[in-house]
Amino acid sequence: MSHNPPEPRLYLDHAATTPLCDAARAAMAQALERWANPSSPHAEGRAARAALEEARARIKAALGWTGDLIFTSGASEAIAIALTRAKLSPVVTSPVEHDAVLRLTRGGARLRIDAGGVVCETAPGALHAIQHVNNETGVVQPVTALAEAIHASGGVLFADCAQSAGKIALPAAADMIAISAHKFGGPPGIGALLVRDLALLEPGGGQEQGYRGGTENVPAVLGMAAALEQGREWMTEAARLRAKLDTAIAAEGGAVVARDADRIATIASYHMPGVSARAQLIRLDGAGIAVSAGAACSSGTLKTSPVLRAMGWDASAADEVIRVSFGPHTRAADIERFIGVWKQVARR
Repeated sequence: MSHNPPEPRLYLDHAATTPLCDAARAAMAQALERWANPSSPHAEGRAARAALEEARARIKAALGWTGDLIFTSGASEAIAIALTRAKLSPVVTSPVEHDAVLRLTRGGARLRIDAGGVVCETAPGALHAIQHVNNETGVVQPVTALAEAIHASGGVLFADCAQSAGKIALPAAADMIAISAHKFGGPPGIGALLVRDLALLEPGGGQEQGYRGGTENVPAVLGMAAALEQGREWMTEAARLRAKLDTAIAAEGGAVVARDADRIATIASYHMPGVSARAQLIRLDGAGIAVSAGAACSSGTLKTSPVLRAMGWDASAADEVIRVSFGPHTRAADIERFIGVWKQVARR
């Protein structure tokens, strides 16, 4: 008696972390042969330094960035450097930021947002921490317009671009930007703080021009550069697939979070009335589909999303929302499979 083989698992949680792309894997394997410390003065160290600086230039070129670039262990460290070592204070932010920002600014001023989670005010003379793309809803902030108002009042704009780097153009008007390689096919444990003018920051370290301590992770840096150079042509297909999924969810009685806002093609959150996010995750995971409930950092505890609460969702409805996020290899068949399982869960 023959049995159909089980379907392979379907990964739709790319906003949490992305699989390492082939180009990054190959670059890292080659770079691991260059084991010298890039701060050492001998020939081996100079070779490692040359590889590091070449990768720095490649990353800046891929991002269209003309300022400085400080390598970090990821976006969280880049955020910490920007917000704790900036010479300008106070720091103001929105209530829909990533937890890495909210933890550092607890007790600080919060900017008003509309029902779609879009920041709609600025504060004079302050350091503004505003996420380019929200990691739960995919909402894209009007960073260029906000930067104009911020700069006009003598302020500075720091943009968390962990979810936008490598996918859409970075906000050229930002003064500082945080990125993380594992969000765009690079390795975990490497990221960067892009800084328009290093005079914005207090120094604090023996490496990275005196702004970060610790031996640079050359293999990870080279993997990061290779991942960024893969291009983003796939985003056109992602937009088509996300629109298809939005339509199917709405037709089945679900709700698309912030549907009318400008959203990146790779992230969407969906509300299934009457079914908890925990139940949805269990059923989907049992069907071989990986998604999350809000941000990955809070999915382990399944706490109510502060982002949704700040957008006006009541706690009960917010606890019925899951996040679906796409990658370069997400296909139409994957979306059809997800829709089929989602419908089964909703109807039961």
